[in-house]
Amino acid sequence: MSQRDWNDNYATGQLPWDSGTPDPLLTAFVAAGRVAPARALDVGAGTGTNAIWLAERGFDVLGIDVSPLAVEQARAKLAGRFARCRFETRDFLSAPLGEAPFQFVFDRGCFHVFDEPDEQAAFAARVAAVLNPGGTWLSLLGSTEGPPREVGPPRRSARDIAAAIEPVLEIVELSTAEFTDGPYPARAWVCLARRRLGPAQPSSRHT
Repeated sequence: MSQRDWNDNYATGQLPWDSGTPDPLLTAFVAAGRVAPARALDVGAGTGTNAIWLAERGFDVLGIDVSPLAVEQARAKLAGRFARCRFETRDFLSAPLGEAPFQFVFDRGCFHVFDEPDEQAAFAARVAAVLNPGGTWLSLLGSTEGPPREVGPPRRSARDIAAAIEPVLEIVELSTAEFTDGPYPARAWVCLARRRLGPAQPSSRHT
């Protein structure tokens, strides 16, 4: 993927992915007890809405974003709150993360911005590297389901996801959902994976 200056979006307010409210798929996941409060990393945290929501529910959260303006806005949103949360400008694929390991990694629409298989695989490998053994990653990303559309999140197939994740993480769940909290409702994947405790085995053939 060519380098994009995400600051442009935060400078102009062109943030179709940022509704200003916590993502309903994340809130339902936490409310259902699918993950307990723990050390968490929000990748592509944007203006911090989801990270702050997690922190207010007992998570100790580091939110990172490649855009300095996003981090600036997230810190302003956090000001005056006593949540266990902080924000840093980091490139997830290359910047050191000395705060690792984490028990929970979350991204809403970050994994799916990468077009190339090697970039997607690098993202998944980075998640695996910063997770505790048995730690979980929840990724919300655009799906190939639904009617044609010209706007909205990038589309990724189940095959794209499995090819990137399976070598380094165990896929726990891949289910269909919908992004409903933005200006462009779109079908989505809810992908839950966890750090492997043993290597993936090769696909077998009849002999």
